[in-house]
Amino acid sequence: MDDGKSTLIGRLLYDSQTVYEDQLAGIRKATKAHGGLDLSLLTDGLRAEREQGITIDVAYRYFSTPQRKFIIADTPGHEQYTRNMATGASTANLAIVLIDARHGVLAQSRRHAFITTLLGIRHLVIAVNKMDLMEYREDVFHSICGEFGRFAGQIGNPPELQFIPLSALCGDNVVHRSTRMPWYRGPALLEHLETVSLTADDHAVGLRLPVQYVIRPNQDFRGLAGQLASGSIRPGDPVMVLPSGRRTRVRSIVTREGELAEAFAPMSVTVRLDEEIDVSRGDMLVSPADPPQRVLRFDATLVWMNEKPAAADRPYLLKHTTQTLAARIVEIRHRVDIGTLAAQPAGELRLNEIGAVLVEAQRPLFVDPYRRNRFTGSFILLDALTNETVGAGMIESAAAEAGDGLPHTAAVSMEGKPEVLWLLARRLAECGHPVAVLPAQVLLVGPAGAASAPSAPSVEIRFTPAELAENPASAADRIFQELVRRGVTA
Repeated sequence: MDDGKSTLIGRLLYDSQTVYEDQLAGIRKATKAHGGLDLSLLTDGLRAEREQGITIDVAYRYFSTPQRKFIIADTPGHEQYTRNMATGASTANLAIVLIDARHGVLAQSRRHAFITTLLGIRHLVIAVNKMDLMEYREDVFHSICGEFGRFAGQIGNPPELQFIPLSALCGDNVVHRSTRMPWYRGPALLEHLETVSLTADDHAVGLRLPVQYVIRPNQDFRGLAGQLASGSIRPGDPVMVLPSGRRTRVRSIVTREGELAEAFAPMSVTVRLDEEIDVSRGDMLVSPADPPQRVLRFDATLVWMNEKPAAADRPYLLKHTTQTLAARIVEIRHRVDIGTLAAQPAGELRLNEIGAVLVEAQRPLFVDPYRRNRFTGSFILLDALTNETVGAGMIESAAAEAGDGLPHTAAVSMEGKPEVLWLLARRLAECGHPVAVLPAQVLLVGPAGAASAPSAPSVEIRFTPAELAENPASAADRIFQELVRRGVTA
């Protein structure tokens, strides 16, 4: 359905006088044969969009007023472009759902409200458009408000709702309040956008700084570059490096403009540490007092974006923060019926479907639930062969893992196999375990996230050279699986 999203955005830009003259000239030229000024062309840039009169791709537009700066993402409403809509909404603070006053609340209206809530958007504007075609009737507006309000009440943790009757074509209640609807006493759309309270949750969570790049222009400088996902950081603050668990302090915070006394999300900075610690891309600097969860398996809500259905046990690549690793979908728990929000049994997820899944990563991840941190709580799945993005997920919680409640420290002894020992030590360190190599080729393994290896391990495992006769990589993998079986690692 064409609910007038692009026209609304065009009207918002035009009436707020934020459209450049060359853009207006281009639109006048494109619509000269039809007469009038088609404001939807400000965002419908693709030829297919202009021919069909619908939005297909996500179009971003920037504008500002004396009160605020805005980035508008014009996303498609049609079901076959749900993946585009989810992409545009993933970074938004507020969503505007348009409803055609002639048709009322449709399935796509419910789908949009559910997806925006799923993506953590706490402010929802229900813009009842094309009121001019319904003679600006108050009863039509209130009927739609009641129906949509009842649906929103079924969504867990429903967002804050603001209903606005408007006409994007005529400009009623878009930038200025309309005189054609005296019964409506609320704000115009732009007025609401300028005044709505957007309290950021970035500082409610401890420091999360995924390392994107290690900068070393010379032997006297080593900095860890990345974007703060949450929290703040100052010189002298204690930090912990994951997965190694090493702790140190911040020496300085460097940017292009110079050193900072403080940085906070979502700033991009380079951090120098007091000590020369082994840190690389994919690692994360966190607050020792509020670290993220270490998970190997986790429950997630998944939006599927590929023609090839999602299936359990199919190999994928998982991209989380700044790292990419192998993963698989262990189980598809259910599919969500967007119309009723009911959970339906499912063996696969098809294009644009949403479901609850259990995911297992090749090595542990450090995450927060999506509702707490949108950056460390989100991930995407890639096709392992084509590298195509096939799904976007929101982490709900860590799943119970085999071995919980069992011993979590060990001493592994092996004689005459130093290459096996070092391969095993490296793999355990990548999983966040502190390790220590003792004389006589004994490897001490501590629990993941601990500061140091144990002095008195609870499990002792010995291997003779004859038991490790295969190639070193296979032998290290076999020992690792034995540690998994005994609950030392996951």
